[in-house]
Amino acid sequence: MAKKSSINHNNLRRKITQSKAASRGALKDRMMDKSLTFEERIAVMHKLSEMPRNSSKVRIRNRCELTGRPRGYYRKFGLSRIALRELGSAGFLPGVTKASW
Repeated sequence: MAKKSSINHNNLRRKITQSKAASRGALKDRMMDKSLTFEERIAVMHKLSEMPRNSSKVRIRNRCELTGRPRGYYRKFGLSRIALRELGSAGFLPGVTKASW
C-alpha cells in the first residue's frame, strides 16, 4: 500500500487541476494565438507560469484505487495489476476471466 501522504497529494492535484482547467486552457489558447504581438504572448506566458504547478494535468500520477500503487496501472479498470488479478480471480470484475488455453 502506498503512503497516505502520496495518495492525498495526488488527490489534491486532481482537485486543483479540475478547478483551474478552464483558465489554464484559455491562457494556452491565447498563448498560441498568432494574431497577438510577441509582447502580449510573453505576458500571457508569464500569467501561465504564475499559476500553481499542481494545476497542470501532467503532474497527476495514475494510482490504483484500492492500494495506491503507482506502477502496473490499468486505465480501463483504475487498478494495479496485482489488485486486478485478485479481484478478477475472486469474480468481482464482470467479464474478466483468467486466461486458459
